[in-house]
Amino acid sequence: MSLLFSPLTLRERTIPNRAWVSPMCQYSSVDGRPTDWHLVHLGSLARGGAGLVFTEATAVVPEGRISPQDAGIWNDEQAEDYARITAFIRSQGAVPGIQLAHAGRKASTYAPWRGRHSVALADGGWTTVGPSAVAFGDYAEPRALDAAEIPALVQAWAAAARRAVAAGFDVLEIHGAHGYLVHEFLSPLSNLRTDGYGGDLAGRARLLLEIVDAVRAAVPEHVLLFVRLSASDWVPGGLTVDDVSEVATLLAPRGVDLIDVSSGGNSPAQDIAIGPGYQVPFARAIRAASGLPTAAVGLITEPEQAEKILSESSADAVLLARALLREPNWARRAAFELGDDLPWPPQDERAKPSRD
Repeated sequence: MSLLFSPLTLRERTIPNRAWVSPMCQYSSVDGRPTDWHLVHLGSLARGGAGLVFTEATAVVPEGRISPQDAGIWNDEQAEDYARITAFIRSQGAVPGIQLAHAGRKASTYAPWRGRHSVALADGGWTTVGPSAVAFGDYAEPRALDAAEIPALVQAWAAAARRAVAAGFDVLEIHGAHGYLVHEFLSPLSNLRTDGYGGDLAGRARLLLEIVDAVRAAVPEHVLLFVRLSASDWVPGGLTVDDVSEVATLLAPRGVDLIDVSSGGNSPAQDIAIGPGYQVPFARAIRAASGLPTAAVGLITEPEQAEKILSESSADAVLLARALLREPNWARRAAFELGDDLPWPPQDERAKPSRD
């Protein structure tokens, strides 16, 4: 058996393989509620053989949405809508996961195909918040969060986590990457605070640690908790992989089960050295420093490439995004090419390739 299609057990949960669906924004929700689009989109990826299927970044409060069309789980109606989606994902043998998020100063923007600039208040946008009143590029300037507001925001994550578990999700991921609120607090490029939530790395990591503690306490022990982190800002003076390794080390004893390692997103000045598997070295470094399992993501497109990442102990799983949009059955093809045999839905067995 290949490593890619071997199971991974974390806590009491066994994920059937290590080819996972990365969270991908769909900009197709209505009042934060998932629609038939989400059922078909996520369901097709589960049907295609992925072991873990993540929803898109899902806001814990209305102001945390990236766009007015983004998903949320700040009320029970939204959670109820997810129940049929998690049930279908599970029926295909996959594990359902949800990414809990707050977009911070990068919230209230248009969907990419509508221009990706800040949405004006008159057009349904809202005032964004961040650790400091520092805008992201030409986006609207955010309002700096008052320290007295932060406890309620932390509890919003906990409440969203409880709703997610009630909706049938087995894996929760805190979004701490890509220039959204938690990453904004972590990075010295966007966090200019001088109170207990700013200053040195320990202060800048405080919000993340408080969210992790609140979420972990809010859900049953068997629920898996991941954190996605940007391992580098790709800007001089920004976060480095050494910084993020230190943050991961702080997370290890707090009940976090895996670090999902990405990078960038917090500065328009970033200069990213993009290439196949360009973020894999970050996953390897954080895995070694923290002792936590990691998942690698970013320009992972071929089965042999994914298998090599695992065989070299660079990560414990791989997350795919655009490759799966192009080919929802990627995992089935990959298993065949690596000599494995994934179960197929009986409706599709007539299409199963033969090794004869």
